[in-house]
Amino acid sequence: MYSSATTGTSTQTRTALRPPTAVGGRAGQGPAPRGTEFRDLRDPRALAVRPPAARPADQLAARPGTERLLRGRPETVIDRVDPATLQTPAVRAALANIARIAPAFLPRQVLREGSRHILIAGTIGRAPVVAKCLAPQAARGEQYQQLIERFHHEVAVYRAFVRHRPPIRMPRLVAADHDRCVLILERVPGRPAARERHPVNAPTPGEVRAVLGAVRTLNLWRPPTDMFGKPLDYQLEIARFHSVGQLTDRDAGDLRGLLHGLAHTPLQLCHGDALLGNMLLAPSGPVLVDWEEAGWYLPGYDLAVLWSVLSGDTAARRQISQLAQSGGTVARDAFLVNLVLVLMREIRLHDVPGAGEEQRIMIRRLYDDAALARRAVRAAVGTR
Repeated sequence: MYSSATTGTSTQTRTALRPPTAVGGRAGQGPAPRGTEFRDLRDPRALAVRPPAARPADQLAARPGTERLLRGRPETVIDRVDPATLQTPAVRAALANIARIAPAFLPRQVLREGSRHILIAGTIGRAPVVAKCLAPQAARGEQYQQLIERFHHEVAVYRAFVRHRPPIRMPRLVAADHDRCVLILERVPGRPAARERHPVNAPTPGEVRAVLGAVRTLNLWRPPTDMFGKPLDYQLEIARFHSVGQLTDRDAGDLRGLLHGLAHTPLQLCHGDALLGNMLLAPSGPVLVDWEEAGWYLPGYDLAVLWSVLSGDTAARRQISQLAQSGGTVARDAFLVNLVLVLMREIRLHDVPGAGEEQRIMIRRLYDDAALARRAVRAAVGTR
């Protein structure tokens, strides 16, 4: 959640797509050899199996003992108060909504004031917290209803985690207002694993292993199935990308063929937006934030998201591919379906008019990755 405040990345309006124009050489050319991380996906033989009830937290902040619950460790986060950023109309409106459920909240710093969300760091007593609010200007946007639904879903996820604690580190829920779209969470000390959506400088191998370990632990967890929904309609996504020309008739047919074989595959609990910017590297290990997209997916969705943004780290991609295929042919096919859809989404998100040179290079890499993923899907279809 609050890690995204430092990324400097803004969501752009999705527009019609264009094939990338090669600039200065072969499309996708970069400092790292392309395609080496896909070697085990292109060769079907290499994809064989390898051995391998609590009380609600909504009004918690207003009750005695909240500070003691939040304190946890002696570590605290001290921010310098910035009065100017706390006086904008949008922030004042957010603070008024926060005060309704947490009168003791003392704002310290505006981490982010965007068109969709406002993030304010503060304290309740001596406990550092972060408040996430839906921005007032979001009500004037075309995606307002979708933002409301996603915010409500995130609140529901945190409430569910109060009853069934996941086996990974995440911020604890302090208070929530479902109607006014306010969420107050423990502020965890740490830094984002990356500052950008597609980081130029990949995390260290040790950090990658820690992140993959946390994601894998979450994916293998089996909470009650009625806790979460299914955020992604796979058939609808395939039809959508097919209708705008991102997927050919053959691509759509291949993906539907793999989906047919996965009809009885158990779903997997995934974070749903496992970007490096949504993972804090804390002293106790990775902390996952921003749970708006959490739910039940085909196996390997979080791995596909990480694979798509780690284009500069061949070793990390190879490790992700090995994890994806360690569950056998079914797990491999599920990962490939997820990977194609994730790459289509990334292309549609970033291939927009006015892109700078660095973004155009990234777009060419995404198109190269998508072509390799399509070939891997065709090879998988041929082995069924």
